[in-house]
Amino acid sequence: MQIITIIAMMFLYAMIAFVTNLAAPVGKIWGASFDDPAQAERMGMLGNLFNFLAYLIMGIPAGNFLAKYGYKRTALTAIFLGFIGIAIQWTSGVFDSFAVYLSGALICGFCVCMLNTVTNPMLNLLGGGGNRGNQLNMIGGTLNSLSGTLTPMLVGAIIGQSLAGKTIADVNIMLYMAMAVFALLFVIIFVTPLAEPAGAGQQVTYERSPWSFRHLTLGVIAIFFYVGVEVGVPATLISYLNPQVGFAAAGFVAGLYWLLMLVGRTIGSFVGGKVSSKTMVTCASVVAIALMVAAMLLGDKVTVNMPTGWDFAMTAMPIAALLIILVGLCTSVMWGCIFNLATEGLGKYTAKASGIFMMMVVGGGVVPQVQSIIASHNILISYIVPVIGVAYILIYALWGSKNVNTDIKID
Repeated sequence: MQIITIIAMMFLYAMIAFVTNLAAPVGKIWGASFDDPAQAERMGMLGNLFNFLAYLIMGIPAGNFLAKYGYKRTALTAIFLGFIGIAIQWTSGVFDSFAVYLSGALICGFCVCMLNTVTNPMLNLLGGGGNRGNQLNMIGGTLNSLSGTLTPMLVGAIIGQSLAGKTIADVNIMLYMAMAVFALLFVIIFVTPLAEPAGAGQQVTYERSPWSFRHLTLGVIAIFFYVGVEVGVPATLISYLNPQVGFAAAGFVAGLYWLLMLVGRTIGSFVGGKVSSKTMVTCASVVAIALMVAAMLLGDKVTVNMPTGWDFAMTAMPIAALLIILVGLCTSVMWGCIFNLATEGLGKYTAKASGIFMMMVVGGGVVPQVQSIIASHNILISYIVPVIGVAYILIYALWGSKNVNTDIKID
């Protein structure tokens, strides 16, 4: 029974990346319809912003929904919302309406927020918390990264080298695929006997707010910056490379970032049972900061050969592109580690804490939007934004992640 539940959660993990990673490249298509380049950059990230804004709105309600109705009903509700959100995005192409597209992106955000609320605590609890719980989240993250890798690559291949004259209708095949997967996933989860954790779906008495736990409060701020970094680093890379090599090649290279996240999470899933979350996120943060600072300093001064298409033909690229995609190896382990650190020792507060945690995933929309404002003037300098975000994560791992509230009753 437990293995079936774990597999179901892994499947949901993959869909989170598929839906989320549609936002940036599809948003670039809408952005290209604006004549002013600076406006195009900002508008192109609005879909991503609305997708993540949903977390701020839905985070706490999703945690409350999970606590009241359990994991299976929460997952089914999320999948239904995902189907509706993708359908609305398809409709925006029919009516050529940017506003309709943004509403679809928002509803898709509700979907992935609820899915995240289900998958993270479920896998952590199935693993018994600690390093084993982190390990299961790493394995789920591996599938998440595989899905995330293919999405921008496929959109880039469908669109081609130029965004000129393209509309969302040109990527309908991706939207049809998403709706079909959601429909299939709904059926699979509906017939799968998910094992609910003890107490799920039952009335629980809380003596105090989950915000009482300092390591949780600081952890949700860390996840705000982390998701912003994870999304903003490859999305801005597309803008950096598009004028030089075209949209298809830029999308493929950005996909390599998610491929390296896949590699990192695969490695993390093996070592996660032996290396502490604190150690992993500390090392990853130091390396990520070094890579982004090097990219900003070196920029176009040095070129390296990198694959830019499905034939893996090598093309000369600025070394900054290579350094930026290598950040994917670092960010790959951060999500599971931060979640594990932030929810360690919360007991019955875990479900509500998960909702709060998800609320701050809005950083995936806010941080890249701030970065895009700077990028409209200087793209490489804009990477100072994710550098600041990772610096906070490093401070959290070293100091803020310690549970100092051991006197609080959690049973």
